[in-house]
Amino acid sequence: MQYKAGKTCCALAFTLIMTILGVSVHAQGYEIGLGIGGFNYIGDLERGLHLKTTRPAATGFVRYNMNDALSFRAAITAGQMVGWDEYYPIDPFAERRDASFDIFVFEASGVLEYHFLEWRQENYPIRWTPYFFGGLAIFGIAGNEDKPEDYSNIQPAIPFGAGVKYILNPKWYIGFELGARKTFFDYLDNVSDGDGVTKDYQYGNKYDNDLYYYGGFSITYSFYTIPCPVSPYQKRYRRK
Repeated sequence: MQYKAGKTCCALAFTLIMTILGVSVHAQGYEIGLGIGGFNYIGDLERGLHLKTTRPAATGFVRYNMNDALSFRAAITAGQMVGWDEYYPIDPFAERRDASFDIFVFEASGVLEYHFLEWRQENYPIRWTPYFFGGLAIFGIAGNEDKPEDYSNIQPAIPFGAGVKYILNPKWYIGFELGARKTFFDYLDNVSDGDGVTKDYQYGNKYDNDLYYYGGFSITYSFYTIPCPVSPYQKRYRRK
């Protein structure tokens, strides 16, 4: 069942990206890129971001620049996500629970990016810009085999965050971003509601949905073309 969920997420990601774009990436204003970074999470097992529980993740994306300030990005992101009560128990209850999880997460997203500086202008001295992004995503998980209740492995999320980009040249630039994914789901860690009468401690707070984060570096290639200058002869010819 877990592998079927992963295949379903791949199909959804491909459909989402092709539907949103629906055009050739070779058109002016389009970019492609790759990124590497890590996943982390906040939920019933952890209340803060910790480097020790960060696990590798990677992303691939296509971006359309609508204007100098606003861009649309469609992306797929995948990686491992873990958490343990053992490392950072939030209270004596968590120490007794001693739960853990180790899952694979696959995400398809579409977000809008807003750039704060006029960094694309060739005559502008600034070659970098901070940016903010927000949008919608679908993610799938695989690895939670013994479920405490029947839930879907495919869920929606709201991605948002910030980053910075730096232009290397008109074709290439690099970036770094950190973003959160607000979910409507409390079983990333496979821990949520439980029977408080049964003192097995294997439950959490069902009113506090999980969040997960992706942070990483990226490199982008732009299908940027420099307009050819028009000669005086061509100008005369066009007027005729």
